[in-house]
Formats: sequence, structure tokens, C-alpha cells
Amino acid sequence: MGPDGGFAQKFPGFTPRPAQQKLAAAIGRALQQQDSLVAEAGTGTGKTFAYLVPALLSGKRVLISTGTRALQDQLFHRDLPAVSEILGMPVKTALLKGRSNYLCRHRLVLTANSGDGLFDSRERVQELAHVRDWVHATASGDVAELGAVPENSPLWPQVTSTVENCLGQDCPEYTRCFVLDARRRAQEAELVVVNHHLLLADLLLKEEGFGALLPGVDTVIVDEAHQLPDIATQYFGLSLSSHRLQDLLRDSRKEYREAAADIPDFEPLLAAVETALADLQQQCIRVDGRVEWHDLQPLEEFELRLMRLRSALTRLQQALGILAERSSGLENCHQRSAQIVEHMRLFAAEDAEQSQVRWIERRGRGFSLNLTPVDAAERFQSCMRESHCGWIFLSATLSINGSFEHFRERLGLEEAEELMLGSPFDYEHNALLYLPDSLPDVNSADYTTAVVQATEPVIHASGGRAFLLFTSHRALREAAEQVRERWPFPLLVQGEAPRRHLLECFRELGDAVLLGTASFWEGVDVKGPALSVVVIDRLPFAAPGDPVMKARLAALERQGRDPFLEFQLPQAVLALKQGVGRLIRDEGDTGVLMLCDPRVARKGYGRLFLDSLPPMRRTKDLDEVQTFLARILPTVAQAAT
Repeated sequence: MGPDGGFAQKFPGFTPRPAQQKLAAAIGRALQQQDSLVAEAGTGTGKTFAYLVPALLSGKRVLISTGTRALQDQLFHRDLPAVSEILGMPVKTALLKGRSNYLCRHRLVLTANSGDGLFDSRERVQELAHVRDWVHATASGDVAELGAVPENSPLWPQVTSTVENCLGQDCPEYTRCFVLDARRRAQEAELVVVNHHLLLADLLLKEEGFGALLPGVDTVIVDEAHQLPDIATQYFGLSLSSHRLQDLLRDSRKEYREAAADIPDFEPLLAAVETALADLQQQCIRVDGRVEWHDLQPLEEFELRLMRLRSALTRLQQALGILAERSSGLENCHQRSAQIVEHMRLFAAEDAEQSQVRWIERRGRGFSLNLTPVDAAERFQSCMRESHCGWIFLSATLSINGSFEHFRERLGLEEAEELMLGSPFDYEHNALLYLPDSLPDVNSADYTTAVVQATEPVIHASGGRAFLLFTSHRALREAAEQVRERWPFPLLVQGEAPRRHLLECFRELGDAVLLGTASFWEGVDVKGPALSVVVIDRLPFAAPGDPVMKARLAALERQGRDPFLEFQLPQAVLALKQGVGRLIRDEGDTGVLMLCDPRVARKGYGRLFLDSLPPMRRTKDLDEVQTFLARILPTVAQAAT
């Protein structure tokens, strides 16, 4: 990693970074000693290479967990081969995703032979043809290989499996299973790349004594570790979706018609569940987003419809139990129905502990019932102990004003070495923090209008080239309506096209303005002058009405603690750091960060936000912002004059 090292030789323009070398050395020590390490490495440190080099050199079995499947693919297909080549060390590696990412040969046959209306459109028929051709060419079965079928196509759930509908050793395609092949490669590898969801699923299996999905390793490296506490909370809870119920009904009908069509009176049982499910869905349409169970109105009607659905499912389960001997598919449906009935019993139980919160979420016309722990720390620590290995947690956003206390508490990390490394980028000269002081209170009805008006001269000075990041979809829609006809720049709005397409257009256009919410606050990398301004409308405090958030805050109050200072504020600081990180992505990047929320200057806690950001020059003067942009974007300034 030095000036004459392999990285400098392979990558033109590579710059040795002391912070990267320091991080790599700390990770190397943790790997050798199987210790725990919590490390924050600012944007531009090069943390991916900083952990890949010692991981490959260590001679240990290492599991690397990333935040998303896209990062998994990038790490495995691009970064790992490059580092392995530089080191001259061919290490056996494997990529492992959740089973829904792999084609299921058996379900492909079932789907192709079914007549359930999925292929009423020419588009679906064409997609099925692509999949049937691809299955003969693919070695991995990873659906990400097949670009001809969109990742959100309704075909994929039909031709991939879940833990519930997998037939295991009873499957006629068991010996050719893509999932088993991927797991076999992972068991034989020295370094395995997974994502956080698969990591948590594996930890739960080990804790409950049901074996494991992943190989035993010496160390787990968690990249993008700031995401892990929330994902852990999700996995340590219980969730039952209407989609899962519909899958059971569809599969039960298919298997019944295939293996037990001579048995009467089964179709009416399916119809009874469908009716009860439709009744509950009709009630759930009234739910706005996420709602705690006891806040549902009218609660008695919800409970009555839930009881009817549970009763209908119980009768279906009993019938499936009688038919189970007819086929492995019917046996599988019986087991799934039994688990769903049990989950419904747990959800409806009146004696839910204070450590859990019951809530319901509406997604379009679907819904999910959820039972979520308030705190994941104790359970996560139990999983860590069962893993018997070292743990390394890495991210650009783990600390609050120089402290890891909040992150450590959420995962129960009492003993771990700490390392904090700032960004090597020259924020002081290359970035300007603009804090407009004329905006109204964030709760005023005209706040978004005021944000748009304050932003307009900045956008004109930058010639577009901006991200406008909002904390709510409502504010995004309102802003989009106001600027769509007024601003002379290409406008890209989240929700009007897939995220990847919006980013590709933004890079290609060079003068676009992109409006986005949460999904654009992190994991977005736009280098160069195409992105010269990032505007953030409000401090990203989580919605206080969110049922899980309410339960966490109530739990802190019961402990005599301050929920705002100890949870809401730290979470908002970390989220803001992620949004700010979109601006400067390379050593040559320059730009303006416009933080609109007047609470930064008017509230005492505003100092905590500012002190947690990279060291940028600050201003309240619009003229200074325009002068700065004219200096870094001279062609835009010349065009304006």
C-alpha cells in the first residue's frame, strides 16, 4: 500500500494513505489474535482494501459481510480478484447469498406447467423463456446474472425458493440444487462473502441449535456495520406477511391438484382462508404505514378478522396433515401452515412482554404482522458467544462526536478495541457547509416551499449537479411539484424510475438535479463535478410515531434515561453523516453541502451534529456560496455571465 507497492503499480493515480495502512495493521492484529475491533474509517480511507489485504494474508478462515447484495457482487467480482492478483496469493473464495437469489429448478418446472394466470401477458411469457434458456448456461444459478429479467419481476418469486417451500432432500432436483452448490463452495472456501441478512439468519440457526448455513470461521468482518443493529432487531423478531400467506395458498393448491385432486372438500378450505385473508387485507388498507397494534382503530374488528383467519388456517393445516403422505410438496405445505398458525398465536397473545412490540405495516394492498424486540443487544451477544470467533466492525459512520458508545450499546459490545480514522480528503479547502439562516420553523406549513426557494440560487450557481435529499416522501413530492417547471435542469425524482437508472442518468447528464429520500442517503457513489451540491432539507430524526421507535423510547424512560439524548439524537447524527458522505467521494471532488434545518443553529444539540461532520468551512452567506461554486465550476460561471 506504499508509494512503490502493488496497488500503486496496478492502479494509476493510487495514493498511499497512512490511515489506510493504520487500519490494515489494526485489522491484521485482530485477525491474528481473533479479537474484536470497532473501527470508523472516513470516506476515502480505502477500507475495502484495508481489510482484504490482511484477510487474504492471515491464513485464517474469514467471513466478510456487506450491507447489500450489490456490494457483495462488487466485492467478490471486482475487489477480491484485484487484491488477490496484487498479493500473488490465489485464495479459495466463495460468494453466498440467500436462497431467494438462486434459481430453483424444481419450482421452474412447476411454474412452467402451472396455469394460474401468471403468464397472461406477453412480457411474462418472454421472461420465462429467458429463464428456461439461461438455466442450461448458468453455473451458479445466481439470478443477478440474468439481466434480461428485471429484478422486480413477479416471475422470480415463482422460480426461486424460500426456507419454507424448499423440499430439501425430497426435491427431485436435490442433486442439482444451485443453493446447495453455493453452500458447498462456501464450506470449502477460505474467505466467504455474504450480506448482513444472511449473516443474521445463520447466527440464529446456530444459537437455536439447528446447524448452520455458513462455514465455521476464525473471524467475521462486518462492513457497513452501522446497518447491523437495525437488521439484527428485525431478525430477532417475528414477521408474518400477507405475501407469505398467499404463497402458501398458491403452493397448496398446486400440490393438491398434482397429488390429491381425488380428495373432495379441500378447495373450500383454501377458499375460506382466501376470504378471511381478503377481509383482513380490506381492514389493513386503513392502516397508514406502520401502526402499533393497540393503536389500530377499531381494534376489536382487527382482532375479530385475525381470529377468523387463524381459525380458517387451522382447518387448512389439519386437512394438509391428512394429505401430507400423498407427496413431499403437500408435507411441506403442512409444515408451513403449522408454523404460520403458531406465529399467529404468538402475535395475538395478550401477554406480550414489555421487551417486545406488536405492530402492523401496510405495503400497498399487502400487510405484515410484526413482533419485534425493543433491544437486540442481549440476543446479539448470545449469538456472538456461540460463534466462537473474532469480530471486526467497520463503517464510515459509527461514532458520535468521537465516541462509539451508542453503536457499542446497541450490539452489547463491552470488550472491543477501538480505532477512529478521519477522511484523508481535504474537506477544509474542497467543501463548504452552507447554513441558511432565514428559514422558518421545520413544522411550519410552508417549510418545504422555503427550502426550495433558498435552494434555487445555489442550484443555478452550480448549473444543476445536485442531490436534494429529503427526510420524507411527502416533502419530496411537494418539492418536485414546485421545481418541475421552474428549474432549467434535468429533474430526476425517486420513484419515477428504478434507483440504478436514476443514478446512471445523473452521471451521464452532468447537469441534473436528483430528488431522493432514504435510499439515496447512503450507498451512492457519484464522483467528479456531476455532483457538486448536496442539499439536506431537515435533520434526519426518525419518525416519533414509528411503533418500534416508540417502544425503544418508552423502555429508556422506564430505565430513568433520556430517550432523546440517548437514542433519537445519536441515530439522527449517524444518518446525517451518511447523507453528508454523498458529497466528497474522491480526492479531486469539491462541492457545497447545504444543511437547511434551522435547528442546527437554534437548538443546543445542533452543535453535536456539526461537531460530528468532517471539518468544513461554514457560512451563512449566499454570496460566499456562489463565489465558491464559481471557483470550482468555472465553466458554469462563464455560461451564466
